Amino acid sequence: MPELPEVEALAGYLRQRAVGRRVDRLEIAAISALKTYDPAPSAVAGRTVVDARRHGKFLDVVIEGDLHLVVHLARAGWLHYREAFPSSTPLRPGKGPIAVRVRLDDGSGFDLTEAGTQKKLAAYLVTDPATVPGVAKLGPDALAADLPTFVERLRSRRGQVKGVLTDQSVLSGVGNAYSDEILHTAKLSPFAITDRLTDAQFATLHAATRQVLGDAVQRSLGQRAAELKGEKRSGLKVHARTGLPCPVCGDTVREVSFADSSLQYCATCQTGGKPLADRRLSRLVR
Repeated sequence: MPELPEVEALAGYLRQRAVGRRVDRLEIAAISALKTYDPAPSAVAGRTVVDARRHGKFLDVVIEGDLHLVVHLARAGWLHYREAFPSSTPLRPGKGPIAVRVRLDDGSGFDLTEAGTQKKLAAYLVTDPATVPGVAKLGPDALAADLPTFVERLRSRRGQVKGVLTDQSVLSGVGNAYSDEILHTAKLSPFAITDRLTDAQFATLHAATRQVLGDAVQRSLGQRAAELKGEKRSGLKVHARTGLPCPVCGDTVREVSFADSSLQYCATCQTGGKPLADRRLSRLVR
């Protein structure tokens, strides 16, 4: 799933490539992806792209006339920029990966695509991003939150730190991958309970959050949209590296699986050498 660094980089890429271009037309290929009906997609035709922004993990393409194409890419969504499209024929609704296409006046543009069968990519054409339900519920930006705000937000929600850190209403922008990386850098168990963390642990976690996200943003800026996924994978130390050696201590990276997700961690770095039992085996070691 694209998280804060990738969405920030996509916004930056659009600022470089699309801002200043007029929209030729907005095409909807996956009817279920468009969550709004007023303004209509035709309202953007002939208007200029004036900015691209990020709200948590939401991408906001700002269009002349106070219009915002706000997109949540969900787990399998992505943005593909095209210097030219193979055909000028409008897209037809179908079962392909393209959900939304934005054609610009120079012949370029971008597709919003979604792989797999669980189609959850969501696009909203609105006059105010705050009217998008997911945006309205966002907590402070994880990269921008100072230490007092960070601590107050995490302490407001008792639970396992992994889950609280990825709760977008607590802090926005962190998902499954970067939470694994942040907790590894902070040397914290993903199952640590937030109201049991010390002030020192919170300070370390805050510093790790800023370091991991900040480094990822810096690596991603300037990358083409097509290169961002590879850049993300190259910077990961534990996430999606089950069975490989931890680059810090050399121990084997382990995994805990859930019904529709998994987490990765290093026992030596994070849990005092104790493996966390896989929930599939109905066992739990804290």
